[in-house]
Amino acid sequence: MIRLLVASLTLILSTLSAAAFETSARAAFVIDQTTGTVLLDKNADDPLPPASMSKLMTLYMAFEAIERGKQNGGLDLVERLPVSEHAMSYGGSTMFLDTTDRVEVEDLLRGIIVLSGNDACAVIAEALSPDGTEYGFARLMTQRAQQIGMTNSTFTNSNGWPQAGHRMSMRDLALIANRIITDYPQYYPMFAEREFAFDGRAPQNKANRNPLLGLGIGADGLKTGHTQEAGYGLVGSAKQGDRRIIFAITGLETAAARAQESEAIVNWAFRQFTQRTLGEAGKEIAQAPVALGTSQTVGLELEERLEILAPVMGGSELQAEVVFQGPLHAPVTKGDRLAELVIARDDLPEVRVPLVAAASVDPGGFMVKLQAAALHLIERLNAGPQEAS
Repeated sequence: MIRLLVASLTLILSTLSAAAFETSARAAFVIDQTTGTVLLDKNADDPLPPASMSKLMTLYMAFEAIERGKQNGGLDLVERLPVSEHAMSYGGSTMFLDTTDRVEVEDLLRGIIVLSGNDACAVIAEALSPDGTEYGFARLMTQRAQQIGMTNSTFTNSNGWPQAGHRMSMRDLALIANRIITDYPQYYPMFAEREFAFDGRAPQNKANRNPLLGLGIGADGLKTGHTQEAGYGLVGSAKQGDRRIIFAITGLETAAARAQESEAIVNWAFRQFTQRTLGEAGKEIAQAPVALGTSQTVGLELEERLEILAPVMGGSELQAEVVFQGPLHAPVTKGDRLAELVIARDDLPEVRVPLVAAASVDPGGFMVKLQAAALHLIERLNAGPQEAS
């Protein structure tokens, strides 16, 4: 492993550590989506009761089913689904559905997102379940969660109703929020809707419970949760300028505490950190030695535009170095991934970005190989008998 200190970037990355955020949440996870930087991790991998925040997984699978289409075993937005007695039996937050209803999928989605409808989740679940039951769909939820990297999530129902074994971590909740925002931008605006007066039948349950919507801080989703066991929680997201953050918190004691903590997290994430562009794609970062080639070195350049998140205030230097397995041997083709640029930041995870060959290096001819062999022989002779053995 060869390491090259990159002095030119060290000066650019002159920063001061941002003040850490002290959260009163039982568990929390905050990530800058734009750069992938984890800003806060408190018990983020603990499997905890997620309450209604687990509805995000049901929604993600519903979006997947809509994209598949009804002809491929999925759903259609205008399709009307029946309401079973089981779905109707749910208490808590509901759309007040009954077994005489046949409800359009789009209304059910809004019923879940805006009204946190437990009954609406069950209707979607039974429609997509392999055996027609909500528990059958919950098994699918667990399997799908594992497939997309949610390693601390297990589902026993579709809506987060308190039940033994129904668990999610804050990191997993942030992951599924990111997947919804990234994979299904066409449906994401629903999460910013403030009201949904379904059929006029539930005037007491028509407002979105997300306390950040309408505060002017860029908040546009995603889902609140509350049970006696879980406490108050929120999976939220906000966008200001080109930056978006996603966070998940749980275990707050009151709805007011949840609102205050969530707003404080958003303000901290945007005010304490800034996004910096350190180089465009093609910027040469270093030169690496090449053996047995027509050139003795090759430039290492950025494969993509390099943007990092750094504390706003200036101060102490950070380190940047290039790491690669060496020595490199010809042939080298322009664009080959040859190395990584590793940037260390105080109180933030290190940044690792690939570096590629700036040019091609062809294998050297007979004379190049002869010179290399001669140099190697001279080095062994100069090393002495002990080192050369």
